[in-house]
Amino acid sequence: MTRGETGLKSAPRVDLIYIDAGGGHRAAASALGAMLARQHPAWQVTLINLRDVLEPLDFIQRLTGVRVEGFYNGLLKSNLTAGSGAMLRILHLLVRRLHPKMVPVLAAHWAARRPDLVVSLIPHFNRAIFEGLRGADTSLGRPATPMATILTDLADYPPHFWIERQEQFVICGSAAATQQALAAGLPPELILRTSGMIVRPEFYEPPTDSRITARRALGLDPEQPVGLVMFGGFGSRRMELIAKRVADAGLKTQLIFLCGRNQELRERLAALDLPYPHHIEGFTSAIPRFMRLADFFVGKPGPGSISEALVMGLPIIVERNALTMVHERFNTDWILRQGVGVVLKSFGAIDQAIARVLDPEHLAAFRSRIRATENRAIFELPAMLDDVMAAAGGVRRSAVKLGA
Repeated sequence: MTRGETGLKSAPRVDLIYIDAGGGHRAAASALGAMLARQHPAWQVTLINLRDVLEPLDFIQRLTGVRVEGFYNGLLKSNLTAGSGAMLRILHLLVRRLHPKMVPVLAAHWAARRPDLVVSLIPHFNRAIFEGLRGADTSLGRPATPMATILTDLADYPPHFWIERQEQFVICGSAAATQQALAAGLPPELILRTSGMIVRPEFYEPPTDSRITARRALGLDPEQPVGLVMFGGFGSRRMELIAKRVADAGLKTQLIFLCGRNQELRERLAALDLPYPHHIEGFTSAIPRFMRLADFFVGKPGPGSISEALVMGLPIIVERNALTMVHERFNTDWILRQGVGVVLKSFGAIDQAIARVLDPEHLAAFRSRIRATENRAIFELPAMLDDVMAAAGGVRRSAVKLGA
């Protein structure tokens, strides 16, 4: 299959770029890859971990023996996220220093792979990815390969986080991100708008078992409200605080704790003498199933977990303080503006937030506003990416939409 001057022939090759820092980028890439396979089975879709391509330049691994994403994930696991703004500035300085070395490595990679579309689902490295792709095109003497960056955050955290001023498409999941792309100087025809963040297709599927039966199987009372407590793939020590505070308050609720790969946290929670029914789970791919059993969500304000909870109709309780990652603070404002949850200064007040969410009048209002946030991004993206390749070939199949 080749790509000529006037457009694509059959079976385009599409590369989806992710990293393992935090887990959300891989999850988004995997979800998109699965949906592309479903809607465009002829496409040759490959998921590529950027770290594998740039591993020779991983200075953190050379100095410490720990890969860069392992270093980041260790910070999350240990709650060492205070001062994330300063850490981000250091990261961007290092990215700028490494940029001249990254571009030729990426150019050689793209020249060998010859993709018809490159889709980035990661921040920080989009300028290097783009320039490497253009370098490959020049060396091969072929037309410019289209690139699209799909923001997996509700908004950018400029400068040089997600959106770069370069001839590439940017796909935004919120009005705020769309306006940021325009403010960065991108022309409207390069900005596409989805109805939200990428959420795995499994979250949209109907349940396969009885909610009452499934709750009982976990040792939960089917008649009492259930909260799902989740802090990403590595958990958080704040889950202990939440567990104890709910116990001290004597709330008539139950909790499911998803601890991810944090075995120590799982053991510490299991050692607590909690007076209410609860279930503790380690790393699991069955998050949709657990969310279907819940009535509300408690966790960090990550765009992925927020979006998953909303697709499942769950009011959200999150915390915003010095520990909140700077690029996730917008998400807490978004939750309040949409009226879909409660934002606390500290999970020390989790009992008050749960009582508010479960108040019948408040709960009905939360659910009504959640229904209004209908997110179908995962089903919209295959057609948008088809448009991107068509536009690169000089054929526009449908209008790029900015949305409100």
